[in-house]
Amino acid sequence: MTLKSINNVPDVPEPALEQKVTGSDESDSGVQVAQQDDTAQLKADLEAAKADVEQWRDRFLRKAAEFENYRKRNDRERAEAAALVTSSVIVEFLPILDACERALRSFHEETGQLATLRKYREGVELLYKQVGDTMSRLGVTAIEAKGHRFDPHFHEALTHQETLEYEDNTVIEELRRGYLLKDRLLRPTQVVVASGIELKNNEGAK
Repeated sequence: MTLKSINNVPDVPEPALEQKVTGSDESDSGVQVAQQDDTAQLKADLEAAKADVEQWRDRFLRKAAEFENYRKRNDRERAEAAALVTSSVIVEFLPILDACERALRSFHEETGQLATLRKYREGVELLYKQVGDTMSRLGVTAIEAKGHRFDPHFHEALTHQETLEYEDNTVIEELRRGYLLKDRLLRPTQVVVASGIELKNNEGAK
């Protein structure tokens, strides 16, 4: 090869080189934009998925709460129905307890044939104890009233008695005992309530 042929190698125009470099930069920029768009779309899809998960979670929690409320309400209704049935049965036993108490009170003062009275008393006491034990197993408790303040929720005042021995509105005598089935009132205690207002006024007037 001669020196002349080497010298005749055509030169690459400088504008062509600049165009080639510029085209490469534009291609890289386009790739970056596409990647940014894909990232933004993925973020949007992730946020939408999170929103869907939260929505279904809220629905699940609401349904779970509704089911729990239904279960509790159903259990409460069953318990109330059972208590109502038990109450109606127990009420039938209460007159037996009343008869036993009256019989026991009649034996406080033994007269006549003491041995016979003792036997009757022992029999009534045994019957009374058996019925009382049965009531206790069923959850029945007697309402204590004597010496307590009158409570219209548990006591039924049959009469008032003027007295200075007790404070006003105090139960001084039980005429018929009342009973509770756990927290349910079977019947109130019939009582005599102290009322000393007029007596106190009379004492003051003297």
